[in-house]
Amino acid sequence: MWQSPNDVVLISDSRVTSIPVKENGEPLVDVRGRLRVDDRLADDQGAYAHLRAGVLQRLEHAESLLPAGYHLLIVEGYRPVATQRKIFDDYRATLTGLTPEESYVAASRYVSPVEVAPHTAGAAVDLTLCAPDGTEYDMGTQVNDNPEQSEGACYTAAPNISDDARAHRKLLSAALEAAGLVNYPTEWWHWSYGDRYWAMTTKAAHALYGPVELTP
Repeated sequence: MWQSPNDVVLISDSRVTSIPVKENGEPLVDVRGRLRVDDRLADDQGAYAHLRAGVLQRLEHAESLLPAGYHLLIVEGYRPVATQRKIFDDYRATLTGLTPEESYVAASRYVSPVEVAPHTAGAAVDLTLCAPDGTEYDMGTQVNDNPEQSEGACYTAAPNISDDARAHRKLLSAALEAAGLVNYPTEWWHWSYGDRYWAMTTKAAHALYGPVELTP
């Protein structure tokens, strides 16, 4: 099994979970019609296509920084708490031969525990790059490939990917970082703003967004 590099701070780390949240009250807004959105994880409510207003604004800025022929493709944004819990528990159950504490930490390489999950705050987005016709560029793995499936190639800085995939990841990272988002290093596709992981990475005193409910 792939082991995370020692310098990667996992989202379950106390350096992340201890950061306070001062909710700023920004609404969840629909991304559709403003950025390209893929429907592979679409839900009946359309929750997947929502993000906090401030996150969407930064993604639109990142889109404007990409060179001709490249666009952001949003796969999933907001995730209800119940959905997040099921994803975490289901993945954790596949990690056999570990103590409960070890499985909790190992699962957090790939799925955020509910209590700190940025998707439930509308603060995180899973995305990739596509051409104008919607064709996805080679990023080394599919969005949401876990560490076991990808032999660790899902890690943003993984060495076992092609030169093209590495160049595409750098292009994506450059635009998103310039727009103020931060990456979760075990998932090249996962970027966030305003959550606890963002606060830890940027040394902010507190997170801006906590768990929120999507209202019709």
